Amino acid sequence: MDKSDYKIASLLQQDGRLSNVELSDKIDLSPSPCLRRVKKLEEEGVITGYYAALDRQLVGLGMTIFVDVSLDNHRDEASLQFEDAILSMENVISCFVVSGASDYRLEVVVSDLLTYEAWLKTLQRLPIVKDIQSNFAIRAVKTTAPLPLKY
Repeated sequence: MDKSDYKIASLLQQDGRLSNVELSDKIDLSPSPCLRRVKKLEEEGVITGYYAALDRQLVGLGMTIFVDVSLDNHRDEASLQFEDAILSMENVISCFVVSGASDYRLEVVVSDLLTYEAWLKTLQRLPIVKDIQSNFAIRAVKTTAPLPLKY
């Protein structure tokens, strides 16, 4: 990626609804080469999609819980089984393999404690889960920051 690609990526992180003409004006490139660069960034997987940022509270998902999960073993089959299960759970909005006391850290959004309890029971039923630790977010300080691109 060159300087123009980084500028394009940075601007689209801030506003994914920029028209090609607006974007090309901001990076001092004509519209056709600008569009080619955007398409190339999409094809290469640098740009993975365009999303609307929603207010969790206003859409009824005001509770955020960070859940640390340890598996009973570290065989590939166990990890794949767990990850497949997580991918099908719509309340899990992010999942990371982590180092430390647990194997995975999940970010879970729900409407209330009863909904979380029901979701937690689903997680507990997975035979490969050894331990679960839940941390409830009190207040969000920063949630949708763009990546700190340097060019």
